Order: sequence, then structure tokens, then C-alpha cells
Amino acid sequence: MGAKFRKRRAKFIFVTGGVLSSLGKGLAAAAIGALMESRGLKVTFQKLDPYINVDPGTMNPFQHGEVYVTDDGAETDLDLGHYERFTSTTMGKDNNYTSGKIYYSVILKERRGDYLGGTVQVVPHITDEIKRAILSVADGYDIVIVEVGGTIGDIEGLPFLEAIRQFRLDVGKENAIYVHLTLVPYIKTAGELKTKPTQHSVKALREIGIQPDIILCRTDRFLPSQIKKKISLFCNVDEDAVITAKDVETIYEVPLVFHKERLDEKIVKLLNIWTREPRLEAWKELVYKIKHPKDEVKIGIVGKYTSLKESYKSLHEALTHGGVANDCHVLLKYIEAEEIEKRGAEPLLKDVHGVLVPGGFGKRGTLGKIMAIEYSRKNMVPFFGICLGMQLATIEFARNVIGLNGANSTEFDPNTAHPVIYFMKEWYDSRGGTVQKRDEYTDKGGTMRLGAYPCILKRGTLAQRAYKHIKISERHRHRYEFNNKYRQSFLENGMVISGLSPDEELVEIIELKGHPWFLGCQFHPEFKSRPMKPHPLFGSFIKAALDYKHGK
Repeated sequence: MGAKFRKRRAKFIFVTGGVLSSLGKGLAAAAIGALMESRGLKVTFQKLDPYINVDPGTMNPFQHGEVYVTDDGAETDLDLGHYERFTSTTMGKDNNYTSGKIYYSVILKERRGDYLGGTVQVVPHITDEIKRAILSVADGYDIVIVEVGGTIGDIEGLPFLEAIRQFRLDVGKENAIYVHLTLVPYIKTAGELKTKPTQHSVKALREIGIQPDIILCRTDRFLPSQIKKKISLFCNVDEDAVITAKDVETIYEVPLVFHKERLDEKIVKLLNIWTREPRLEAWKELVYKIKHPKDEVKIGIVGKYTSLKESYKSLHEALTHGGVANDCHVLLKYIEAEEIEKRGAEPLLKDVHGVLVPGGFGKRGTLGKIMAIEYSRKNMVPFFGICLGMQLATIEFARNVIGLNGANSTEFDPNTAHPVIYFMKEWYDSRGGTVQKRDEYTDKGGTMRLGAYPCILKRGTLAQRAYKHIKISERHRHRYEFNNKYRQSFLENGMVISGLSPDEELVEIIELKGHPWFLGCQFHPEFKSRPMKPHPLFGSFIKAALDYKHGK
């Protein structure tokens, strides 16, 4: 395979992690991408996840956190959201591979007879499939940053580590480097930074056959030179390759900290790339705005995964971006929906300036969310409903304004007398010009409307004023739709349908007449928000929250 690899233009950066999980490999990879892009290079990413699930689409958010959706409809790891937010690149189905996806591909080939009766093994068949997956995203890019999920020492990650070990032999030393993220803890009782966890992690990596070129040291302070020298000596890396990955106030400061540590300079040297000097003015301005807001608003997020903030990662960042657009800090108050069911909405929402009900699946907590929506509607509090939030706003309006007793979604009550939200078994896909059919027996992932779909906005509406466009495209992840059988009743009672599919069959955005800011959307706008380009709906929502706070 060597000759085929050497024809490639792209260079590869492999990011691994040790000691423990949640050190921030995804953010580190994204920040490296931001630095490479600031030097004029074209960058893409790939996440290799060792778990057996084909994708995270059917995994509980408590276990895996947010499922990030790409334009092409792939359900992926949340780190792909970091990649898109930190760079201008767009992710897709080939940018996230799991063990399940790799093994599934190999098994299908074996069943077809592609291996000509040979014994199928981890080496070379699985490792070759992983290398093919890595190469599948390389065309047209200067740099491919590949993050290997999990922690060094995990048994399920070994095939991926073996594949990236081989990969460097295939492409040559100047075309692939290894970056390893570890922990350097400060022990208060001893008053010392400890390097032993890093030494053990690198030792485990070297036993697999991988010598890291750069070590990122997650710590709460900048490492003194004597600590860097010690890590350099015991881990067999250059001293200038020991980089402080310091805790920061905002994640958007990470590229600036890495640049201060001269990480980007070390990378281009190791990869033998000529680039311009990095242009980081926009990042500096962004960090300054986040750290020096002129105002503050409090947003109540009513959900059922509030104990795990990773479940709402993109949402959290999109609200931060909305704050940047309005020169204000967004204080997030996570509210468990079931707590509202017990205590009522007012005690938990009376101190917020805006209410947001995010997406989700399942019946648990829906009554509490409906109560929060009713409170927002009646008290003129800015309300933003996303996906399930929009569906529950429809149900609340049907019950309490139109008077359709027992109105519900067939997701929660299959026998409801008024299925204002229902499972649409046949619909026209405007992207491909085909009719899509689905039923309750279709595989879980296959029953959803996934990825980017076009939407036409009604002129003069809140949505159209926010977007400043008529035609938009947004990413979806849902099974249930607005039931057009009830559309006229909603319109007659003061609901505005401000966004529709091009054929006007799928309701995408709803608003309320006479309310300062009440909007529900069927899609997930948080997936397309960027720190340098906040999503218009989040910018508009935070502006409304500010106005509410100041009594405007």
C-alpha cells in the first residue's frame, strides 16, 4: 500500500489521549485545526471511536452525550461539532468511524467473497480498513487531523492504534505525526506538579509501537521549564514538543494558549510544511468579547438530561455565540423538567429572561416542558423550542388555546384523539426529488428525517427578520411531524407558520402573534452556529431576552 499512500498530498496529525477520559482530545484536535487554518492550510478531521455501535444515534445521551448531525445526515460523535465550530470545514459521514462501522464493512466484504476464502483477521484486514477510512477524507486537504477516541490501555482501541502505527510507515515520517494528550496534576498537599501519569501513559503508547512527537499536558498552570525538561527526558521527546494544555476560561482561548506555547510552529516544522504566519486576530477579538461582556442574561433550559451538560454541548455553545452577537454573557440555568411537574413552572422560571426547550426523545419530562411553555406564552417570556420543544409548543397551544382536549403526539400517546404531532409514513424529500416511505418496523435510524433540508420562510415573520433570507437550509434529527390536518385551526387561533418545506407539506417553524419572541423550529439550528458567525435565531433570541430583562 505504500506507493499509493505517497502520492497523497495531505499530511496527517494523529491525536491520542492517556491517563483518563474527558481530558479534551476533541478540543485539542479542533484547536490544532484552527491554528493550521490560521496559517492558510486547508484542514479536515476524522474521529475514530472504538465502541462497537455503528454510530451513536441510538445511544443514551447519559452514556455518550450529544449526537451531532452533519449536513449529509450522519449521526456522529459530539467532537465533530468542535471541529466545525473551530474551523471552516464541513463534516460528513466519512469523518466519523466506529469499530462497529469498520467491522461491519469488513464482514460485508467477507460475505461477498472479497477475501477469496482467506482467513479474515484484525491484522491486516481490520487495520487496512481503518487506513482506507482515514484516506477517504484526505483528498483536497493539506492537513487531516485524526482523533482516536478512548484512552491508551483500552482493549477496544488497539486495532486503531495499530492502524495509525502502520500508517506512518506507509506515508513516511514527514507526512504523519503523533500528538498525545496527558494529565499533569498539581498535588496541593505536596505543592508539586506530578509527571508520573504522563510518563506511564507515554510508556503504554510506546509499548504499542508509537512514539509521540508532541505531548500536550493538561494542567491548571503553565508548566515551568524544569517540568518540561523532565517530561522530555523520560518520554523521549524534544523539550519544545512538551506543550502546556492549560485550563482556560473559555474553550475558544485554547488555540491562543497553544500558539503561545508555539505548538503550531512545532507542527509545521515536524511536517516540513511552509506556511504564512498565523492570523489570530479574530480569535483574540472573540475571546475578548467573551471575557468582557457589556451585559448578562439568564436563560432557563428545560430538559431531561440536565445532569449531563455534554448532552447539550452544541446548544450551550450556540447560546454563547448568541451572547457574543449581543455583547452579553449568557448565564445558563439548567432545569429538570420533572422538577417543574412537582413544583410548578413559576418558582423555577421566575428569575430567567428566556426559556429554551431543546430536542429529545421519549415521554419522560414532557408535562414539565409543556408547563414551561405555557408559562412563557402567558407571561410574555421569550421562548425558543427546538425539535421536541417545537412539537410540545404545538401540543400546548392545541390544548390550552384551541381547546383540543388530550391533544398529543403519537410518540407519547398512539391513541390520542387529536394527534397534532404524528409519525408521517410518507413524505416528499425535496433534496433528492423522491418520496420517502417509513413505518414502525423500519430500523430506528431509518425512521428519522436526518441531515440538511431546505426551508422557505414567510416574509415579515420573526424568523425571516432574523435570517434576513427567504430560503434557508437546516439540519434535522426527528421522527414526528406537524399534522397538517390541524393546520387551519392553528392559523385561525393566532399561530403563524413561518417556515415550510419547498412543497409546503412539512411545517418547519412556528411563531405566535402578539408575543414578543415565541418561536419553535423542527430542526436543530445549534448544529450550524459558529463563534465567528452566530446562528441568527440564537442571536435574535438572546436579543429578545435582553429586551425582556430591561423591560423593552
